[in-house]
Amino acid sequence: MENAKQSPPVPSVNFSELWHNARLQVTDTFTAPPVILWVDDSIVGTLGNFSASTGKAKSKKTFNVCAIVAAALTGNTVLNYAASLPHNKRKILYADTEQSKFHCQRVLRRILQLSELPTDKQPEALEFLSLRKFSPKTRLGIIEEAIYQTEGLGLVIIDGVRDLAYDINSPSEATDLITKLMQWSDERQIHIHTVLHLNKGDDNTRGHLGTELNNKAETVLQVTKDEFDKSISSVTSMYIRDIDFEPFAFRINDNSLPELVDDYKPKQSTSQKGFDYQEVPENKHWEALENIFSEAEQISYTNLIGKLQKGYATVGYSFGTNKAKLLKVFLENKRMIVKDGKSYRFNPNFHY
Repeated sequence: MENAKQSPPVPSVNFSELWHNARLQVTDTFTAPPVILWVDDSIVGTLGNFSASTGKAKSKKTFNVCAIVAAALTGNTVLNYAASLPHNKRKILYADTEQSKFHCQRVLRRILQLSELPTDKQPEALEFLSLRKFSPKTRLGIIEEAIYQTEGLGLVIIDGVRDLAYDINSPSEATDLITKLMQWSDERQIHIHTVLHLNKGDDNTRGHLGTELNNKAETVLQVTKDEFDKSISSVTSMYIRDIDFEPFAFRINDNSLPELVDDYKPKQSTSQKGFDYQEVPENKHWEALENIFSEAEQISYTNLIGKLQKGYATVGYSFGTNKAKLLKVFLENKRMIVKDGKSYRFNPNFHY
């Protein structure tokens, strides 16, 4: 039986023991991690891993997460999410870091309505935490305590993972926080689903934390308002380890609940949303920026776009003016270049 009173582990300094425990051999046998969340035939979440939902502000990310929780709570299909938690891991922990208790309760009621459960009785399988008033360090500690002290825990939602860090652009904080997610999910054999905003200027997750999340998450879902019908939000996979799934969409009905939009076909936009994170590898960014800023430590905006075009051309990437402007926004969001007054400088300590 799972130990409900297990405490968070104390970091060990016995590197000899850690070394031997970390060794892996080809003759070792492992079982595949249990799958708990699907979209159609595509695996979105397994025990021992973490995933994320991302999107711009007001894209209906929390509505999307409510559907995931309702599917896990009932074992039914909600929107396009199908979920199945093992019988000894049916407990769900939902931690909200952004909203007031009043608005958190509305989210809780929405989950219960989607689950077709009574809204005047708290289900034993669901615990909801409202953490807005606490500091990032305290929020992190409360969530960790709940994870290690909750018996039968299978799914954890962290709505507002950015609020567990003081500086979203700190490489060390980002690494420490993502390491926590990997540690919690592995040691407790749970699945953790987080929510993080996208940058305003492009479709990349925010800060170094977003980059680390993209690199380590099992699945990253993107929730996007339809450009031609703002009442509709679509769900796609930004990154996924399993086979991709067909995008689907939902709208909010008269009961303030998300409902599936049948036969959704997104219209093609003629405008480019942003510079693609995967278009240029990190080493080419570094090489181009070093070339650009080798002649002058600071470059004005008037000259920057042209120099970006020439600098990236030297490493094999030719961009028009509009694309170079998108690149400039991307570089700023990733803090590869930093604005000082009316000029820009290269930041060699960026974390891609």
